[in-house]
Amino acid sequence: MADWKKVRTFVVMIDTSVFQGKRAAYYTLGCKLNFSETSTFGRMLSELGVTTVDKGEQADICLINTCSVTEVADRKCRQAIHRMVREHPGAFVVVTGCYAQLSAEKVSAIDGVDLVLGSNEKANLVQFLSDAWERKDGEALHEHHVVKTKDIKSFAPSCSRGGRTRFFLKVQDGCDYFCTYCTIPFARGFSRNATIDSIVGQAEQAAREGGKEIVITGVNIGDFGKTTGEKFLDLVEALDGVGGIKRFRISSLEPDLLPDELIDYMARSRAFMPHFHIPLQSGSDEVLRLMHRRYDTELFAHKIHYIKEVMPDAFIGVDVMVGTRGETPDLFEETYEFLKKMDVQQLHVFPYSERPGTAALRIPYVVDEATKRERSQRLIALSEEKRIDFYARHEGQEAEVLVEKATRGRLMHGFTRNYVRVELPANISSPSLDNEIVHVRLGGFNHDKSAIKVVELL
Repeated sequence: MADWKKVRTFVVMIDTSVFQGKRAAYYTLGCKLNFSETSTFGRMLSELGVTTVDKGEQADICLINTCSVTEVADRKCRQAIHRMVREHPGAFVVVTGCYAQLSAEKVSAIDGVDLVLGSNEKANLVQFLSDAWERKDGEALHEHHVVKTKDIKSFAPSCSRGGRTRFFLKVQDGCDYFCTYCTIPFARGFSRNATIDSIVGQAEQAAREGGKEIVITGVNIGDFGKTTGEKFLDLVEALDGVGGIKRFRISSLEPDLLPDELIDYMARSRAFMPHFHIPLQSGSDEVLRLMHRRYDTELFAHKIHYIKEVMPDAFIGVDVMVGTRGETPDLFEETYEFLKKMDVQQLHVFPYSERPGTAALRIPYVVDEATKRERSQRLIALSEEKRIDFYARHEGQEAEVLVEKATRGRLMHGFTRNYVRVELPANISSPSLDNEIVHVRLGGFNHDKSAIKVVELL
């Protein structure tokens, strides 16, 4: 199994003169895990002398890290590849990620694409790039290197922040569960993970680089330890002891892989924040069965109630999919009513998308696109009601906020321990506050209710 130290040793063996003075452009689609991996690819190339282009500059290397969670995602990937080829004529174009794994031959045939790397091969991206670079002579290579799902064994470590304030630390990859609507196991392979020792080492390095907050990422994080005989709770306890890191957040945990013991530990931990992201997908037990999910609404409700019992101010985000095959109007209403009564703070709503090769295609009841949009809008409106109600409870309170630099034309902002987004007014903002945890007093909402305003620093 690969770890970061092995990857770095592997990179040192490359003829670095190939890359000296080269410039690269990166484009990432999809999840936080993809962004973390792209950032790590960028760091590896930077150590070989490759710089990142500024906007409008021509690149020698283009890397596109793709997603394939929906047909819309596939289309966006193709558009991104065409755009990068057009904007950087003559560049060496590399495509990796889930869409690259699932449709390698199709992607490699796109005009301008030189190299397509699947989920097993991306761990050795620099070696593949170096070898292929020597073979390119003007025309695009159109090469693809992809193994079958069962043969995806490598683990590409990643702990990086790119241009962001927080670090994203990859602890696990792949999934062993074939939900009827999902292609992720085919794209990412089966569950595998790094060791606790190697992950702690990466977190310690992030602290040395000035990191204050780390988001733990993976495909199915609750399955951590399958390949090393360790437990996710053991990892959480080990990371909690990493000095310098003030905050840890867990990107997503399936309800059946979220033990009460972990909730108890997070309630009393030093650095794990009262913030959860728990996929539900449907509030109808019948739809959950059609999806082949491994829990029911009773278990999900128990997890929500227990979190709120031990951490009343916890922020809980929930994934919901609408318009899946088999979701009749009555079953959608079950989902809506179930979520309405749950003490959750935000819904991440995804319209169902047909994916070739998935078992869901055998379910006869099909929801039309207009109905999917209407259902999505209803749940998005419910989500906003819940989020705004939760934010309103914090007006006038004191809070600790990790401040993030402002993007162009916007105010500095940050998040409280329990993930309330706050804005700093211009008279308080200062570049010196970037990546600092400050004690503030909160006021009322900003103009569009997307954040709570900071009244004063304390």
